[in-house]
Amino acid sequence: MLYEQIQEALAYIRTLTPATPRIGIVLGTGLSPLAEDIEAEISIDYGQIPHFPVSTVQSHAGKLIFGKLAGVDVVAMAGRFHYYEGYTPQQITFPIRVFKALGVDLLIVSNAAGSTNADIEAGDLVFIRDHINLQPENPLRGPNDERLGPRFPDMLNTYDTDLIWKALDLARKNDIRAHSGVYLALQGPNLETPAEYQYMHRIGADVVGMSTVPEVLVARHSDMRVFAFSVVSNKCFPLDEIRETAVEDVLAVVKTAEEKVKVVVKGIIANP
Repeated sequence: MLYEQIQEALAYIRTLTPATPRIGIVLGTGLSPLAEDIEAEISIDYGQIPHFPVSTVQSHAGKLIFGKLAGVDVVAMAGRFHYYEGYTPQQITFPIRVFKALGVDLLIVSNAAGSTNADIEAGDLVFIRDHINLQPENPLRGPNDERLGPRFPDMLNTYDTDLIWKALDLARKNDIRAHSGVYLALQGPNLETPAEYQYMHRIGADVVGMSTVPEVLVARHSDMRVFAFSVVSNKCFPLDEIRETAVEDVLAVVKTAEEKVKVVVKGIIANP
């Protein structure tokens, strides 16, 4: 059933564009402005595409954009889906399946996240080298279709080390505060308690968020390279530095990082 749904979505997209981009981008909370730098050839509302969910989150535009970024053909999701919106993990990751069917072999994923590492400040970038998955469901659960990937995908080399080093070098050359780190995924939508932040710090998480891991699991299942990063929106450790945070606060901090994100993503795309 999933395979057939992917083919239906692909067939519809093919009626609008013959594009076969090798790079797919997921633009998370507050990061959709990067889409403005794409020389768009066509933009498709999610609601037009068979079996695509529709984003309900503030700041998520809800469009699939085909065009050129840094002179390279890309397809970008301006807005993503989250478990806390009520979608299943399979629905959340359906666009990643469609990316693969389009010919994408490198997935770039972004998010806004809280810092659980005392050395990582709001506004910093964190290039994800590993993750801890504490979400309650897995998009690979259920019958496995070998046409889409193996039953038991290995997660050892999930995040592309070469691209992480390249991103760190780009950040250093452009005076951007950046780190590599471990991302912890929860279901949301509430932010976490101080005790939970303390726990995350103790088990080795550098940042915490409510997305990314489902898409990464499917990308890995689909044998795609992955480069993922967080824009740190608020500091959650040490505990005495935690402040009440609203979505407006998150968006305001992420906005200050827009130019940093553009430098890194364009640099990665130009020489993947």
